Amino acid sequence: MSLSQLRIGHGFDVHRFSEQYSAEKPLRLAGVTLPDKLSLLAHSDGDVVLHAVCDAILGSVGEGDIGTHFPDTDAAWANADSVNLLRQVLTLARNKGVAPSNVDITVVSQIPKLAPHRQALVARLADLLNLQSDQVNLKATTTEGLGYTGRKEGIACHCVVLMAPFA
Repeated sequence: MSLSQLRIGHGFDVHRFSEQYSAEKPLRLAGVTLPDKLSLLAHSDGDVVLHAVCDAILGSVGEGDIGTHFPDTDAAWANADSVNLLRQVLTLARNKGVAPSNVDITVVSQIPKLAPHRQALVARLADLLNLQSDQVNLKATTTEGLGYTGRKEGIACHCVVLMAPFA
């Protein structure tokens, strides 16, 4: 493999917290439903982690962003499970000859605390991306009370993915 075959992509997503919890739309991150009584306002399930991963993968193969492929103006994607969106994005990337080699993710939010869930989130991401756990890194940080995440109005996520040819 030559370096020219490697691809890198960056993804970012943000969603606002709903003022009220909805059991029909529990907080999902990395495909894992968290026990916190929080809901996000989103056309789909609002999984900011998987949305950032999708954007990173799409960027790495020059295919725009998640909104291009799954627009929030299309009722077909209303309440969509982001795991299914990720699967479609992975298929697109594989059709271009590449797959994730590793991902590095940073969740930016005051709430919820992710440390108790980190292992489950990493395991689910590794499974979804067909990677080993040591090829998936997930960090969480706050903004020390600053901005919309600091005011607990929303949650954001950055993702960087390295894509490589697969055998």
